[in-house]
Amino acid sequence: MASDAKNKGNAIVETIKTIVYALLIAGVFRTLFFQPFWIPSGSMKDTLLIGDFLFVNKMSYGYSYASCPSIRLGSIGIDIDARDICGFLDGDNSRILGGDPERGDVVVFRHPVNQQDYIKRLIGLPGDTVQIREGVLHINGEAVELRDDGVFREVARPQGPQGLRPRCENGPVGMGGTCIKSRQIETLPNGVDHSILNIGRQSADNTPIFTVPRGHYFFMGDNRDNSTDSRVPQAAGGVGMVPYENLIGRADRVMFSSAGRSMLAFWTWRGDRFFEGIE
Repeated sequence: MASDAKNKGNAIVETIKTIVYALLIAGVFRTLFFQPFWIPSGSMKDTLLIGDFLFVNKMSYGYSYASCPSIRLGSIGIDIDARDICGFLDGDNSRILGGDPERGDVVVFRHPVNQQDYIKRLIGLPGDTVQIREGVLHINGEAVELRDDGVFREVARPQGPQGLRPRCENGPVGMGGTCIKSRQIETLPNGVDHSILNIGRQSADNTPIFTVPRGHYFFMGDNRDNSTDSRVPQAAGGVGMVPYENLIGRADRVMFSSAGRSMLAFWTWRGDRFFEGIE
């Protein structure tokens, strides 16, 4: 009997050790190489859709405090921020094995104020001026090239776990109707082409001239009329200028996509988006 109890105790200890080792390995992998990211909003449509699942390449730009994971499990009272783990790397806006992002990269970064992870397209580099005039992006005083590319259509219904309804250019659309947005191809100064969506005239279609400070970056969503980004200062609830050390990594490919409220709802999977490259 004593031997059985001892063996059972050893088995429990070994199970706990296995779980701890697995968590440590997963944590190291997530910190150094790839971070999973689930698209929660429509700010990057139609490049990224609500429910797209991707891995962020952390090796692209090197490592900073933002490379460490935040662990937030409100249901059991756990709230560990990346700074709690890697705060010793914070403060000087530098990176270990740092690499420079390129204009047009789709980047996951930590919001400088609320510390949430965001995903946007890199538009402005340090020293650039950025302005929107009549809905057209101007970089360093020059308008980017735009060409019309038809429309983007989607069904007007709640999307993703948050049940967000899309905004439409063709006015209020009833449940199950077709929601339409104008689609254009924007060419950045370095030749990167990507699509953008427009709903109509918005206040963000005309902005002041922003000058990107040294060591910072200017980000925008591809769904231009439905994106909280660098066009709005942090003091007003926007993203503002993002420090170099807040970059987490580059998004290169959609691995999986679900149009439903849960990734387990297999009948809502978007098979045509599996392993799709992000441009």
